[in-house]
Amino acid sequence: MMTMRMKAASAGLTALLFIGLAFPAVAEPIVPAAPAGVCRGGDGTAAAFGGRRVFRWSPEGLEYAKAHRTDPTIAPAYAAVIKRADTALAGPTYTVVDKTRTPPSGDKHDYISMGPYWWPDSSKPGGEPYLRRDGEFNPERSTNAFDVSDLDAMSASVEALSLAYYFTGDIRYATKAAQLLRVWFLDPATRMNPNTKYAQGVPGRSTGRAEGVLDTYRLLRVIEGVGLLAPSNALSEGEQQGLEHWFADYATWMRTDPNGREEQAAGNNHGIWFDYQLAGFALFARQDAVARQVVAEAGVRRIATQVAPNGSLPLELTRTRALHYSYFALEALVGTAQFGRCVGLDLWRYQTTDGQGLRAAFDFLAPYVGREASFPYPELKPEDATPEALPLFVAAAEAYHDKGLAEKADTLARRYPMNLSRLLAAPIKP
Repeated sequence: MMTMRMKAASAGLTALLFIGLAFPAVAEPIVPAAPAGVCRGGDGTAAAFGGRRVFRWSPEGLEYAKAHRTDPTIAPAYAAVIKRADTALAGPTYTVVDKTRTPPSGDKHDYISMGPYWWPDSSKPGGEPYLRRDGEFNPERSTNAFDVSDLDAMSASVEALSLAYYFTGDIRYATKAAQLLRVWFLDPATRMNPNTKYAQGVPGRSTGRAEGVLDTYRLLRVIEGVGLLAPSNALSEGEQQGLEHWFADYATWMRTDPNGREEQAAGNNHGIWFDYQLAGFALFARQDAVARQVVAEAGVRRIATQVAPNGSLPLELTRTRALHYSYFALEALVGTAQFGRCVGLDLWRYQTTDGQGLRAAFDFLAPYVGREASFPYPELKPEDATPEALPLFVAAAEAYHDKGLAEKADTLARRYPMNLSRLLAAPIKP
């Protein structure tokens, strides 16, 4: 019988066979080689971090936070994550099979959700087809008719529990995290099928849309959290391999299903988030070649087409929440750059002849840190966009060793002392 490891390897080979289909030819990428670091492909940071296999999270940052968790700059964020973990410890497990709606497939193991900005049409019987209100969330999406709330709660809980285990060594946190992972990904009675075919559907319009692939960005927390659980042995070797196999299957679905292919082709933040997810899930599934190709082509595919020479992201500036979406798109570019270090590529320093690059995007947004209301484009909730900027400026200050960016990060950190970035990134060194 084929072992789980062999199955995962087979999935990886299948993934490579699909690369030619999923990635149409683009111009030869020019992405600088990354400096040697502690993240090494699908093995992540395991060799340098006591067997803990993370990809974006900084071992140096985590170790510093652990050693200084009573310091005034660290203590609020530490207390916040322990509070979250204690809540998760006493909380339920989550599964896709307990929703009140049945997906069009008839299989409750299939994930379903509703588009966030779609509302009933009061002029139509039953409100269908729904109408779009950009930037306005319909609370119906968060009910137990759909799966997105459980997906979010599970992912956030695994993140908090894994961090609490790392910081305290309390096995209860690791045990609960492992239970959540088994229920969502592994138990045949409760697991989610590795697809989002019915995600972000719109009543009266579609049963599922390409945009629904974005829902699983929440799983990027999971692939980091799993790595911190390694010393606990709360997950067996077979369960670890089962998780890798699930993500291999999902990454293959992303590249081959029509909804996934359409999302990959999206020209706005959706395409960028597709890349960010695929690179991370491929690394977790030990498909290094897939992750490397995603990062290698991100400069030509995403930065050169979506970041203007002045650093703005024009497709996001047309939204009713332009500042939020600018940071949202930049978050995915930053995450892809962080994964790039694991495959030897430095997306941070990719730049076109016109100056399009990540650094230009930060230079464009930096003047509005602390002055969000002065952003000269539509923004319904400028105050909500501010916390999103903090981890991005922390990452950029570290990547560029830049004093100005470090000062922006410090300004934001003082405003949001409980932000998780305090625990995950090394102290800023301008």
